[in-house]
Amino acid sequence: MTPAEAGASGEQERILAQMPLTRQDDLFQVRRHGQAVCQALELGEAGRVRLVTLASEAGAELLGSAGLSAEFVRTAGQPHRVAVRFRWKGERAPSHDLLTASHRLLDLCVDDRGCLLLGQDLTTPLTADEAARRVDAELAGLRGPDMSEELRRQNSQLLQALQDERARYEELERLNKELDETNAGVMALYSELSGELEETNRGVVALYADLEDKSRRLRLASAAKTRFWANVSHELRTPVNAVIALAQLLLDEGADPLTDEQHQQVSLIAGAGHTLLALVEELLDTAKAESGRLEPQLVPVDLRTVLHQLRGTLASAAAEDVTLDIADTAFPGPFTTDEVMLTRVLRNVLSNSLKFTASGTVRLTVEAEERAAGPWAVLTVTDTGVGIPEDEVEQVFEEFYQVRGAHQRHVSGTGLGLPYARKLTELLGGRLTLTSALGRGTEVTVELPAAPVPPGPGTLPKEPLLRGVVIVDDDPVFLRTLRPTLDRLAETTTEVTRSVEALRTIRTTLPDAVLVDLAMPSPDGYQVLQQISAVPSLEQVPVVVLTSMGVSDLDRDRLGRARAVLSKTHLTAERLAEALGLVAGAAGPADAQDTKEVPLP
Repeated sequence: MTPAEAGASGEQERILAQMPLTRQDDLFQVRRHGQAVCQALELGEAGRVRLVTLASEAGAELLGSAGLSAEFVRTAGQPHRVAVRFRWKGERAPSHDLLTASHRLLDLCVDDRGCLLLGQDLTTPLTADEAARRVDAELAGLRGPDMSEELRRQNSQLLQALQDERARYEELERLNKELDETNAGVMALYSELSGELEETNRGVVALYADLEDKSRRLRLASAAKTRFWANVSHELRTPVNAVIALAQLLLDEGADPLTDEQHQQVSLIAGAGHTLLALVEELLDTAKAESGRLEPQLVPVDLRTVLHQLRGTLASAAAEDVTLDIADTAFPGPFTTDEVMLTRVLRNVLSNSLKFTASGTVRLTVEAEERAAGPWAVLTVTDTGVGIPEDEVEQVFEEFYQVRGAHQRHVSGTGLGLPYARKLTELLGGRLTLTSALGRGTEVTVELPAAPVPPGPGTLPKEPLLRGVVIVDDDPVFLRTLRPTLDRLAETTTEVTRSVEALRTIRTTLPDAVLVDLAMPSPDGYQVLQQISAVPSLEQVPVVVLTSMGVSDLDRDRLGRARAVLSKTHLTAERLAEALGLVAGAAGPADAQDTKEVPLP
């Protein structure tokens, strides 16, 4: 650093010692003075060795230059610093290796043609006077040149440096060994985990194959059960009809007169025959519903007449302390449904309430609701009966399931009433829900569209209505069963079994419609719907949700702009066409609010 540089930086520089360098012995004095100055200014051992060693090397390289001298200086700026400045005349310059080492090992190294400044930062901020006093004391204590002592000290310092380097080398060797051992352990663990993962994958594949086989067997068993029900119901209907007909002949006024006892017994036979026929009809309808062969016949219905008939039919089934209260009201506006199915639904629900209500009231109310999809009828049956435990509410919709308890001892039934009523309600395009609490009665709500669109055969043309459809579903069995249905609707069908690829496939193919399952690995169907809604270019593509979930399990706030929600059960091309607005009478696209009102068929 030149005086000009020192002034520019604002540092206060004081020369502590200086000497000319003309011969080899002067280098010895540079080292001794350097050691003394650094010690007086409390420079650490490591910094002292670096500065004195490099200063000695610089003096040795420059020795012989004209006017060569060495100055020991101290600066009081920020930071405090001790330095050795060499000055000389001529073109001679320190070597590149020396400058490189000085830049790397020292805090200061400035080479300015005829001036070389080497320095180290100080950690002890001494005042200028104190620093000068200490340096003077150290220099005064130096005796005559004792080269052997200096060499011993240098050798001791070098030996200490070698020992430090050796210790660092040994530590590095130890760390390298530990790293090698760790790497070996990691590789062994990786091999072990890879083997376990491969074995697990083989087990998963075998399990999946076993599940496929069991699913196939279950489907065959279900189909066999359905056929059995249908065959048994058909076989039972003939003799039951014969029993009822014969009983009616015996009770006819033109027949031979019967005694009072005989008349009562034949009446009991006729009543039991009618009850048995109703059970047979329910079994047959349940079998038809499961096989998809039970189609509603939609006609205008006088709801008041239906309720009046139920009131007359069920009045005798009420216990002595039970009041049957059925609303005497007409539906405001046209009401279109299957009258037989509606009657059976309400009769099963009301009969179930009457069976398990010993005292109080069984009430049926009717309300009209205007929804986005049109007018709906909400029929609610409440009772003051024994109620159902909360953990068994959903189980009562399983076929043949009956809630266990003391109340069952005197009540007959097959366990088909509520499952049968729910199936019929869904076939009519509505939904049936139940809430109950043990000891506090039960409430059953039947919601039906007042003006549904009759699906009927022949509503679809022979040629596909769409160019392309994308279906996002991870169930290969369902996709396989749905292919014939989609072939009737679209020329091409793109199946996406990994939901992560759904959005990219939809944006690439630009289909005429998208079908999305909800229950899939992440991202699930709700997330796929959100992804589709976030792309403006897909705004006009209709989306329909296909699911096996119940209505109560749907998160309606996350359905996005889905047009409709359809059950996977008994899914037909006509129902899909209606949901997509492809046939006459189908509803148009629904916004997010409309979607919330679309029930699960």
